[in-house]
Amino acid sequence: MERVYFIGIGGIGMAALARYFLSKGLPVAGYDRTSSHLTAELVAEGAVVSYADSMDAVPEAFRKPEGTLVVYTPAVPAANIPLSFFRDNGFEVRKRAWVLGHITRDSKGLCFSGTHGKTTTSSMAAHILHSGPVGCNAFLGGILKGYDSNLMLSATSPYSVIEADEYDRSFHQLTPYVAIVNATDPDHLDIYGTEEAYLESFAHFTELIRPDGFLLLRTGLKLKPRPAEGVKVYYFGRNDGDFHADNVRVGNGTIVFDFIHPEGRISDIELGVPVDVNIDNAVAALAAVWLTGTLTPELARAAMVSYPGVERRFEFHLKENGPHGRAIIDDYAHHPDELRRSIESVRALYPGRKLTVVFQPHLYSRTRDFAPEFAAALDLADEAFLVDLYPAREEPIPGISSKTIFDRIKIANKAMISKEDFVDTMKNRNFEILLTAGAGDLNLYVPRFVEAL
Repeated sequence: MERVYFIGIGGIGMAALARYFLSKGLPVAGYDRTSSHLTAELVAEGAVVSYADSMDAVPEAFRKPEGTLVVYTPAVPAANIPLSFFRDNGFEVRKRAWVLGHITRDSKGLCFSGTHGKTTTSSMAAHILHSGPVGCNAFLGGILKGYDSNLMLSATSPYSVIEADEYDRSFHQLTPYVAIVNATDPDHLDIYGTEEAYLESFAHFTELIRPDGFLLLRTGLKLKPRPAEGVKVYYFGRNDGDFHADNVRVGNGTIVFDFIHPEGRISDIELGVPVDVNIDNAVAALAAVWLTGTLTPELARAAMVSYPGVERRFEFHLKENGPHGRAIIDDYAHHPDELRRSIESVRALYPGRKLTVVFQPHLYSRTRDFAPEFAAALDLADEAFLVDLYPAREEPIPGISSKTIFDRIKIANKAMISKEDFVDTMKNRNFEILLTAGAGDLNLYVPRFVEAL
């Protein structure tokens, strides 16, 4: 290839690939529906980005099929004009996952999969490798604080860290060296239809591991893996498995534990982002790096205490000191199990404090499929507010809205509000600990609320 054109270049995963090819010195251009901070950064780094669904906006050099690779995301409609042109005129048109698959075949890929936990565990592993002498290339699903990027680059490292997305079966394009399966709670039933089909998709993912590779499974999954002969299988968990945590100590705003691996123990791992769910995430990340043979006790301790966290993953926007200090936390939780674990983590961090949760459901299909589970998670809060559903790529489903969840919530202190009223509503409430959750755009209102305070 001589040049690369991205359709949907402003997406978090697409932007990482665009940056990767820019770093290789290739011309990069692309289309997205709207501008964003990511597209602005890509332009500053040398990409040509347009926002018009028209071939007139495509640079002349990228209209030649010879030497042009076109990369698109499944979220882009098939009727998109440039996408239709490229398909109809002999261009090499590939999904983002296909490109990631080529990268994993040319490196030793640590591929993090699962219904949830992918972004945090993969970014932890990337930070560990990057903190050591070996380094890595990493394609992450979120912006890693401190790096201000979702991409890490190394000219010499044999390792790549990749978030293996099960949506649209994208992770079937990968060839992992280490495949990590963190969770298999059903999701994306608009694609898979049934839990059985969802689990079958993960089972096929385990068949794609290199014969000299490793499969790392969370204990207790329903999944029946099918790794090839020669692939070594290990298990990890909070309290059990080949890799797990021991001697967990929580207090004074810190979490410290010992990391147990098949050959011994690394004591006194302190979490840089000290929330309960990150014990599990850290075990998965440390285990994956341990399997590469590059993890030392010194690296494990230094990397985990310096791990800065990912934007929108348990991100503090306000953290007042003292026993009565208020806190505002934003989390990307958009699956019922993620939401439950997020709420439980806040409870563990602030025992005895009043917890207010504002949740923005994501996707009509997910709301339809899991409304009772979402409501049960929100019942763990003291107060629950629901804002309008964020549709993302979907058309409305009749009878499905945020109220579908709201009507099933049992706690008395609950209300429906618009996201536009979020700031004024919360400003007039005597909140103690506030958690905003969801994968939509509610997070954009949180800094305005902090400023209003």
